[in-house]
Amino acid sequence: MLKRFAKYYKPYLKTFILAMCCGLGNTAAGVVYPIVTRYMLNVLVPGRRFNMIIFFGIGLLFTYVIKMILRYCLDFYGHQVGTYIQADMRKELFAKLEQLPFSFYDNNETGKIMTRMTNDIFEISELAHHGPEMIVMTSFSLIFSLFYLSSINITLALIIFSCSPFLFLITMIVRKKHLESVRKARASMAIINGNLNSSISGIRITKAFNNSEREMEKFEEGNSSFIEARKGHVFTMSIQHAATVFVTDVFNVICLISGGIFLFNGKITFGDYSSFILSISMFTSPILQMVQWMEQFDQGLTGFERFCEIIDLPVEEDREGARNIKKLNGDICFEHVSFSYNHDDGREVLDDISFKVPEGSTVALVGPSGGGKTTICHLLPKFYHPDAGKITIDDIDIEDITMYSLRENIGIVQQDVFLFSGSFYENIAYGKKDATDRQIIAAAKKANIYDYIISLPDGFDTQIGERGIKLSGGQKQRLSIARVFLKNPPILILDEATSSLDNTTEALIQEALNTLKKGRTTIVVAHRLSTIRTADEILVVANGQIKESGTHDKLIRKRNGIYRKLYNSQFIDSDFGIDNKIMMS
Repeated sequence: MLKRFAKYYKPYLKTFILAMCCGLGNTAAGVVYPIVTRYMLNVLVPGRRFNMIIFFGIGLLFTYVIKMILRYCLDFYGHQVGTYIQADMRKELFAKLEQLPFSFYDNNETGKIMTRMTNDIFEISELAHHGPEMIVMTSFSLIFSLFYLSSINITLALIIFSCSPFLFLITMIVRKKHLESVRKARASMAIINGNLNSSISGIRITKAFNNSEREMEKFEEGNSSFIEARKGHVFTMSIQHAATVFVTDVFNVICLISGGIFLFNGKITFGDYSSFILSISMFTSPILQMVQWMEQFDQGLTGFERFCEIIDLPVEEDREGARNIKKLNGDICFEHVSFSYNHDDGREVLDDISFKVPEGSTVALVGPSGGGKTTICHLLPKFYHPDAGKITIDDIDIEDITMYSLRENIGIVQQDVFLFSGSFYENIAYGKKDATDRQIIAAAKKANIYDYIISLPDGFDTQIGERGIKLSGGQKQRLSIARVFLKNPPILILDEATSSLDNTTEALIQEALNTLKKGRTTIVVAHRLSTIRTADEILVVANGQIKESGTHDKLIRKRNGIYRKLYNSQFIDSDFGIDNKIMMS
């Protein structure tokens, strides 16, 4: 794990070495004080050499100026390295998240992922900066103090050194429980962030249903869990800190008593005794700092473990030998396709599905909710992979087509439109990286949203708010359609693109969709059956199977058919002329 962590220093090795050299110099400057103190007490004061006392005092002051400069450089370059590593790890994690399959997001909340992206990586960067600094500086201080205290009085030094194993023993006993408490606290924080993200995203629904108290209760559940986890963390941390401070205080008592006995028996001079008392902190302080630093080490290590959990997940990968195909015609075929989201429960969402969508034709998928219609749409661009059977486009197995080129040939308009924070221009341009202004304007016109955009004071530069919150449902939908117009793919998936819209808005969007469908192979998932009456073929999907297929006229005449019942349930009270008479006959 440490070896893996060390690789992040490699791009910044020169800056890191410079920071460590500054840390070493800073520590070396710090040990000048006890040396000068001992010399003054043993030589200069007894010899009444006043001028030399002033000289050494000025020299010590100059050393502290150097120490200040080195401390600044240590902090500046050290934090710089930590910041660079933090940015690199965040970039690596984000790139990984972009490559993970849909199944990862099915099982992980956004808030929990954000915790790993922010809190965890921050703790790692703190460890990246302070960890090496602590090791270098405390190691130098300990080594110097061992030699320096031994040079004053070896016997007295050995008495003090013999107490140090107690500190490390306490650390080893407490550390395991402390590490576990840190993991629990981090997991609890992820739950809080998950609840917070959900509550803030759904704040309008919360207010509409007067459910603020309920959301507060949910938040308090996570908050209480965090408090309990933190209690365990603080408990073990407090024991460790209290015990280590106590042992270091005992060091001072032992030093005071032992040194006093040695002084009384004439085995040490008063100057050496005073210097030893002043210098004992050179030995105890780095030990205490290192023990206390273990908390930061545990937090950083836990964060790095959680970071690696995601980095080590398998990504979406193309089959070996998969080809980049620039332009597909759009002749689609599903052959005996079966699929399940969760293989453990044994329930198949799709069971032996087979159908064809000839190039340039429109096939509609209808049926009750949960029947598998959207899953079919998700399998085509390889958001998921079939458990059995295969899907071909232009007689090519889609597994033999790279995901990038496959998705470049498919445009998707969904019921739940996702728009990015930014302007109209930016959201339409998302459909094509190198789009020109003329192409973006043309796409807006085809989607029937151009007139609305130019009526705004800032036109295409108007900010639409988070997820398009400033727009109506119809405006969001037309904006997403403009994005697909700009992409201009040969294959189109419309997943309930006109659901939950008023009749006027639906008419505008349907007009845009009819234009969009021209010359493209189209799969339509429809709730409103009036929108798919002209489809070349209608497939009735229920319980993961295709129960009926045919044109609207063929299916509407099938007595006791599922499609006829669905259509009848929507239009029995409407004036639809001949269709109503057919249904009632």
